[in-house]
Amino acid sequence: MKGHLRWCVIGLIGLATVINYIDRNALAVMWPEVSKDIGATKEDYALLVTIFMIAYAFGQSLFGRVFDAIGTRMGFTVSIFFWSLSIAAHALVRSMPLLGFLRATLGVSEAGNWPGAAKANALWFPSRERALAQGIFNAGASLGGIVSAPLVALLFIQFGWRGTFLFVGILGFIWLVPWLWFYKADPETNPRLGAEERAYILSGRSETGASDDRRMPLGELLRYRQSWAVILSRFFLDPVWWLFVSWLPIYLAETFGFDVKQIGLFAWVPYVGAMLGSLFGGWFAGRIIDRGGSVHKARTLAIGIGCAIMLPALLFTIRAADPLTAVLLIACILFGFQMAIGNIQTLPSDWFGGGAVGSLAGISGTAAVAGTLITTWLVPVLTKTSYAPIFALSAAIVPLSFLAFRLVGGRVEPVATQPQSTQE
Repeated sequence: MKGHLRWCVIGLIGLATVINYIDRNALAVMWPEVSKDIGATKEDYALLVTIFMIAYAFGQSLFGRVFDAIGTRMGFTVSIFFWSLSIAAHALVRSMPLLGFLRATLGVSEAGNWPGAAKANALWFPSRERALAQGIFNAGASLGGIVSAPLVALLFIQFGWRGTFLFVGILGFIWLVPWLWFYKADPETNPRLGAEERAYILSGRSETGASDDRRMPLGELLRYRQSWAVILSRFFLDPVWWLFVSWLPIYLAETFGFDVKQIGLFAWVPYVGAMLGSLFGGWFAGRIIDRGGSVHKARTLAIGIGCAIMLPALLFTIRAADPLTAVLLIACILFGFQMAIGNIQTLPSDWFGGGAVGSLAGISGTAAVAGTLITTWLVPVLTKTSYAPIFALSAAIVPLSFLAFRLVGGRVEPVATQPQSTQE
């Protein structure tokens, strides 16, 4: 038996991701009531999303370097401490300026979860298990989406929106206790890791470029076309996810007249599809590799199939006439998204070494936010009478993500890197 400590690590990170999505979704679910109390509008909400996303973009690049500098254990500790403090402080909000400030601090600190997970994945898993590990982590985001709407609605009914923000903030501080107790060090020196599992993890790194653990300067990293393939793929694809994370409750309220309670009853359904897509995408890629297929074949098929599912589902959503049809179609969209994105997020560790994974994950996360900001400000403009135009735009950018991965990145195999060298 090789042991299971690596799965416990990714399980804890997945749980942190559940908390992350509960925290970030709380404002969207309660926005109809929060906006009444502080006198805010739909345009104000778009501004808050923009503030969050700009801060999130900065936080992705910042924490990518932070995780490469101080390690996985302390990187997660810093990130979740500050995001929990930020969401709890939402209970004090009485005006837009304070709410905007807190959305900024929440965005910066929550961003650390993603480059941290990518780095932990590269450290703890061989390539054959990496997509499944990433799928488990991404399933945490989906599970957070599933539980956040009904949980927040229930807490809102009992305690109001201020009490709800305080309660969800406490969850992150509770998570820190098992994390600091359990995660003592990386695999090389972790005292809880058995010799057989350690050997399995370390030998598995040599299957890809992950054997190069030096910290790669940012300028050098950006010389490689593989880096730009990850950056561009996420620039085009991530806006689809964020469209529904940020606007699904508002879409249900405006299109079907939902209140907070009704949003809680319906808004969780699409995230079931997302969770299944996360797990299936990871399993599917791992199955191909286990049967003798290459990492390149596994990533290409998983990303391609995911995009092929998203495109028609987005087009069908344009004509969704009732809320049940709409949320079921969105579930299909998010299934395809998670199947694709879980494999895209493994590409840094497939192409490069562990010392560059956090940085590339952070930079690509920043690019994802840049793409998302464009759609964020287009939503109020394009949805004055219907959400059909924004769904059509989302469908148009899905194939661009796949083309960026295939045409820019080329074959998925270890990149031969040299310190301070340029690419041949």
